[in-house]
Formats: sequence, structure tokens, C-alpha cells
Amino acid sequence: MEIIIQPDGEAASRIGARLIAGQVRRKPDSVFGLATGRSPVPLYDELARMHRDEGLDFARIRTFNLDEFVALPPEHPASYHAFMKAHLFDRINVPAAGIHIPDGAAPDVEGTCRAYEEEIRACGGIDIQVLGLGSDGHIGFNEPTSSLASRTRIKTLTERTRRDNAAAFGGPERVPHHVLTMGVGTIMESRACLLLAFGRKKAKAVAAAAEGPVTAMVPASVLQMHPRAILLLDEEAASALTRTDYYRWVYDHKPDWQKY
Repeated sequence: MEIIIQPDGEAASRIGARLIAGQVRRKPDSVFGLATGRSPVPLYDELARMHRDEGLDFARIRTFNLDEFVALPPEHPASYHAFMKAHLFDRINVPAAGIHIPDGAAPDVEGTCRAYEEEIRACGGIDIQVLGLGSDGHIGFNEPTSSLASRTRIKTLTERTRRDNAAAFGGPERVPHHVLTMGVGTIMESRACLLLAFGRKKAKAVAAAAEGPVTAMVPASVLQMHPRAILLLDEEAASALTRTDYYRWVYDHKPDWQKY
């Protein structure tokens, strides 16, 4: 696990954007797993800027989003379909045929989840999976106690997660109780995982994920087992880590060919 600490979320997101841009330039038909929520917004802003100002070409990429609320139509303003259009897809030249988001309104939930897994495999797997981090350590919507070998499936949200998502719905009572989400096992099959966590309220979860035991009680802790997991943090999110001096020293002394 590589831990990169930056002064703020914007600086950390610029590193993430350079990493993704490098992947696109090396492999124009790359496959990306994408996340929603506040954490990836600065990353998407920087990718949109790179497309606009530097001509970064997304015409051949394929994308798979982590999750979507159940029984929420794509046109709902709080849906992750709407979020991705507003924050990224309408701002870059990704083709509509290359975009994949779980269909939370599908009548056959199990069949939809199986088909999503098959679509990922048919594209050759995910090259870089972008992740946020829940305040209880969840990734995607894999809540604490989720199987670390789980696949795309329906999950019931905790009240804490529903409160965390309340702003988009106008109150916690309006947040759906269920989501479709990539499983932890699905996420772990990505060739690289890029987790973004910003703000002091993520500090406890970051410390548990990076320096605590690997446990289903903190699903993000499984990233310790991934061959290429990169955590991009601001100072506040890193504040509960015990080895911050070491993480900074390692990043500052990377060989030139390893730098992002």
C-alpha cells in the first residue's frame, strides 16, 4: 500500500489525475472503475481540465461505476447516473457506449448484478479503480461485515451511511435503503486501486484501513492485500496515522521513473 499525503485534496487529486492521464496515454482503451461522492470531485475537475486544456483524449476508454441506488431512475437528480454526467461524463469525450453504471431500477436485481460482472470481464477487467472511503471504512457500498470476497450485489445501507448521503436527497428519510454495488472481491481484481480520502472525519477510517488489521469490519483494510493500492490523502485525513513521517519520506525519495 502506497500512502501519499498532500497539503489538501486539490493537490492530492492532481496526483491522481496525472496517474490516470498516464494510463490513458499508455493504453487509450483503458478501463476505469469510478466512484461518486465528494472525494472524487476534485479529481474529475482536473481530468476535465486536462481534456479541455491539454487535449487528453478519452474517446476509447470504458468506465464502470461502483454503485447505484435501488429503485432510483437514472434521471433522478440524486442518482449516480446524474452525478457522473454532471461531474465528468458531460465534460470529457467519453463515448456513451463505453459508460457502465449499475441499473438500480432493473426488475431482475440478481441478473443485473451477474451481467455487470460479465461486462467487466468482457472488457478485460478494470485497469484503475477509483475509490472513496466511508467514515466507517466502507468502499463502494460494502458496509462493515461485508464479505471480502463479495461480488456485485444488492446491499442494505446502514443508518450512518444513509445520513452521510442525506444532503443529496433533502433529508435522511428520503435516502433509499438499498443499493447495487461492486463487491470487495470485484474491486480487488482491479489492476490498481486509487483511494481518495479528505477531511478530519475520514482520519479514523484511514488509520484503520492502512495501519489496522485486515478485517471485514473495515472493508477498506483489504486494500493492504492489493498489489497496487494507492491512498491519496490530505493532511487532515492522515492525522490519525502513526507513520506519517515515513510515508512522506518514501514519497519524497521515489526514483524519478516512479513519480506521478
